[in-house]
Formats: sequence, structure tokens, C-alpha cells
Amino acid sequence: AAANARDKNGWLIAAVLGFGALGDYLLDAKGLVVGVAAFAVGHLVAIILYLTNRRTQMTPSQRLLGWVTMAATLAIVWGMLSPAAGWWHAAVYSLFVAAMAAAAWTSRFPRYRTGIGAMLFLASDLFIFAGEGSVLSKDITMWLVWPLYFAGQALIAWGVVGTLSNEAKA
Repeated sequence: AAANARDKNGWLIAAVLGFGALGDYLLDAKGLVVGVAAFAVGHLVAIILYLTNRRTQMTPSQRLLGWVTMAATLAIVWGMLSPAAGWWHAAVYSLFVAAMAAAAWTSRFPRYRTGIGAMLFLASDLFIFAGEGSVLSKDITMWLVWPLYFAGQALIAWGVVGTLSNEAKA
């Protein structure tokens, strides 16, 4: 992404992916709070990228999915984790991820790459919460989290970087 960055949008997607990589590293090296903070910064940058690149025309169903994503995510996290102590930490973080996914879905970038990629990223985090909350066995969630996360990040990168590269060539 950074090698192809030619404008603000290119540098924003490079930062999004960079903070994702940093978050992965920090989760292992420094712990949950520091790793999640890096991911949250990446999600904020992604939200800025997607909101400044909103789709000019959306169908009602596309707009509705953007809004439902936020509410549904909160309901899912609450249903899986409450009343366990600290469940609201996961709820607050999930709002960052859900807002990122909703903004990606309603952005001008291809929904079948960027939008679905962001939804896969969100799903991977929900599976993490399902494993942590013992809603699903970690034996199951460990096989789902990384493929969904990797596919999500790859589709996001492919959708945004590909779109920006094609526009630079035109």
C-alpha cells in the first residue's frame, strides 16, 4: 500500500494496514491493551478514509446495512459477554470495528472487496469474543479467527489500493 501511495487516500490505507500489523505485533509482545489501542487507531484512520470517500449514491439496503452493523455488533457482543466483568471493554472496541466496517461498506471502494473484507474483519473479532466468552469453544474459534482476519485485511487492501492505483493510471 505504501509503495503505491500517491495521495492522501493512499497514505491513509497504508496507515490503516500498518496499524493493523502493529496491533498484531503488540498483542503478542506487549499485551491486549496496547495491541487493541493500535488496532483502534487503525480503525479510526480507516473510518476517516472511508467517510471521506463515501459512495455518492446508495440504495436503501446499502445504507441500512451500514447502520444495522453498529447496532447488531453491540447486541451480539452484549449477548455473548454480559454480565461478565469488563464486557463493556469489548463492546467499546467492537464499536470501532463495526464503525469501520459500516463506513467501508458505504464507501466508494468496491463492496465485494473492501466492504466484505471489513465485514470479515469484524466477524473475526466477534469470533475472538465468542471464544473468550465461552460461547464457542476456542478449538473452533482458533480455526476461524485468523483466516477471516487475513482474508478481511487482504480484501480491504486489494479493494482500496486497486481502486486508487487504477485512478492514478487514468
